[in-house]
Amino acid sequence: MFEALAAETAGHVAEHAGEHAAGGFFSHAESWVLVAFVIVIGFIAVKFGAPAVRALDARADGIRAKLDEARTLREEAQSLLAEYEQKHKDALRTADEIVEHAHNEAERLRKKALDDLEESIARRERQATERIAQAEAQAIREVRARMVDVAVAAAERLIAERLDDRAQATLVDAAIEELPRRLH
Repeated sequence: MFEALAAETAGHVAEHAGEHAAGGFFSHAESWVLVAFVIVIGFIAVKFGAPAVRALDARADGIRAKLDEARTLREEAQSLLAEYEQKHKDALRTADEIVEHAHNEAERLRKKALDDLEESIARRERQATERIAQAEAQAIREVRARMVDVAVAAAERLIAERLDDRAQATLVDAAIEELPRRLH
């Protein structure tokens, strides 16, 4: 089978070799189509190649410019992001400081209120002690006054019972004589 195929292929090669030898490459229509195609492609390349290359270069430059702009915008966005992240951190730090200050201030106010309360209690205790002392002094004065009144009443009764009218008159006269000396 391979031998038959080889013989047939050899026959075709010999036939084409004969044709090429007789008329050459340009004796076939396919050869002229290939030459015309190459000429048309060459003409198109010469006529439209430079503008096409320029258009492609312009498009590439436009794409490059857009990429550069996008890169610049990305860098600006990253810069803004970093700036806002720093501002966020600063704001959090400031908020923490404010909270810490509020806690410290609350603690200071609590201590001051406690101190004020203790001082107020001590002051009220002193006032209550003073009032008690005043009340005791007043009670002692009232008891003494009452004792004087009771003693005077008892003395009057004793004098009235034991002294007669003449002795009473002698005592009154002596008290009157002594009065100017006691007043001055």
